[in-house]
Amino acid sequence: MMGRLLLSVVAVLLAWPVQAQNYPNRPIRFIVPFPPGGGTDTVARLIAQPLAERLRQQVVIDNRGGANAIIGTDLGAKAPADGYTWVFCLPASVSVNPTLYRNLPYDPARDFAPVIRLNTIALLMTVTNSLPAKNVAELVALAKAKPGTLNYASSGNGGAAHLAMALFNVTAGLDMVHVLYKGGGPAMTDLISGQVQIMAGPMIAAMPHVKSGRVRALAVMTDKRVQGLPEVPTAGESVKGFESSIWHGVLMPKGVPAAIVRQVNREINEVLKLAEVRERMATQGAEPAGGSPEEFAAWIRSDTAKYSKLLKHIGMAGSENR
Repeated sequence: MMGRLLLSVVAVLLAWPVQAQNYPNRPIRFIVPFPPGGGTDTVARLIAQPLAERLRQQVVIDNRGGANAIIGTDLGAKAPADGYTWVFCLPASVSVNPTLYRNLPYDPARDFAPVIRLNTIALLMTVTNSLPAKNVAELVALAKAKPGTLNYASSGNGGAAHLAMALFNVTAGLDMVHVLYKGGGPAMTDLISGQVQIMAGPMIAAMPHVKSGRVRALAVMTDKRVQGLPEVPTAGESVKGFESSIWHGVLMPKGVPAAIVRQVNREINEVLKLAEVRERMATQGAEPAGGSPEEFAAWIRSDTAKYSKLLKHIGMAGSENR
């Protein structure tokens, strides 16, 4: 009995290199935990086509939106660990949800193998034109002089824009008030009219209003200035230690042979070097990232620790029930 068990284990271990050598020999399912047509879906499709050409296999987008990315991400966590299921991820699905939700059906650290970080998307801090603060240092001074009187808008409790401003609030030691809206459009309308004073959001969404002069760009919230707005400083230049951004990445179910993970990582790194891919990402305010699986795993750990600490600080840990 023991001998047969050992032979089975050896057979499986010997099969892994062969599996990796023949990979891929059938279409790949790429789960995107959001509906078609949004920014995440656009990025996934942008890399899927050149990857299909390089791998000589179809990369089929499978949109499984709902429940703040939980439905699609959980589906990926429970998929076979054979390399034929990829999962598109972002901070909400792997860094925020584990602390925000009670009874989350998956554990990012336990259930996934990080493959690669695709990009970083700049968040832009914009202010209403009537706000007297002309830079971040003046905003901090004004907020400290008048605690509880400045408001910042967001379109989702626990969303990227909300948490970016909440993190800024905490890091700078401020008492600004969160005003929740049902969408980015109504929030921007009230920012323009001065009903709220501050708002963070993806650069691509805010730039038309900045260019028209209806609102002012105060800072980018990434750790480095962005190519599209080199004259706009980072918030971290005035508030030491602050950084917040959106990013996208690719995961596989835990247990996929390391050789396959590294093969897909190499191919995506090459795709991220393509001029067309870089140009398309730039139009969305995104900067290609790349790197190794180990670097992406470290990024996720750091991001998770940051948001776990923040959510606990602002009383949102376990505030949502799945």
